[in-house]
Amino acid sequence: MAFSDTRMDQLRHILTDAAQAEILPRFRGLQASDVDTKTSAIDVVTAADIQAEIRITAALKAAFPDALVFGEEAWAKDKSVLNGLADAELAFIIDPVDGTLNFVKGLPLFGTILSITSKGETIGGLLYDPLNDSFLMASKGAGAFQVFGDGETRRVKTAAPTDLSAMSGALCLMFFPDPIKARVAANLTKIGPFHGLNCSVFDYWLVATGSAHFTANFCGMYWDHLAGTLIHAEAGGYNAHFDGTPYNGRGEPANVLSAPDKESWELIKREFLGVE
Repeated sequence: MAFSDTRMDQLRHILTDAAQAEILPRFRGLQASDVDTKTSAIDVVTAADIQAEIRITAALKAAFPDALVFGEEAWAKDKSVLNGLADAELAFIIDPVDGTLNFVKGLPLFGTILSITSKGETIGGLLYDPLNDSFLMASKGAGAFQVFGDGETRRVKTAAPTDLSAMSGALCLMFFPDPIKARVAANLTKIGPFHGLNCSVFDYWLVATGSAHFTANFCGMYWDHLAGTLIHAEAGGYNAHFDGTPYNGRGEPANVLSAPDKESWELIKREFLGVE
């Protein structure tokens, strides 16, 4: 199933509306009552997450009444929202505020992710930077593009393969298992610039636009990586679980490595992550 430019533009407007109404007015203005935790002290949720997801969900259901629609916060309350995802002709998966911990701390590294699937296959994805009113987006088989607030559109491309010492990476070490975290820390001198952003929107933004060579993750669910891995692939990149299987979105296994090509992927996995 192709996802047309017209429908992608419709999705852009839905995300822009939610950001203007529910996310940006709360940035650096949260009250203590607006913030709660879920599974741990660093797994936070805010009123912006909740209200933006409600608004995006309602708009998507109105525009696409036959589609399955759910988001991260709905899933946190009711795991059954996933039911039927593999069989749905059209589904939308929402991460209303990706980088919520950054958002709470007043750091301008947060955004919205919208993934589009059909029969379990990712067919479209949008990464939205609301502070700069800019999107990265892709429809399967049609390339990846940055769309600016004034409508200007530019095709994006991953960085060219290079030596490990010249590669830059984006990864959040706090989510790595301890043995791998120790190996990665010891191997940081083997690579170029290292970016710890704690936000999938900008991890994938960097690699899809060629501003970084790789990103590696040891956690995440559908909403974290489906859109980003599609956009990265459409920009020319290579994504796979550390066991070499294609990224499947289910978090099974809960890891994904993105690189310019398969050879770079294997080099990073072996020499930097130290994963067999």
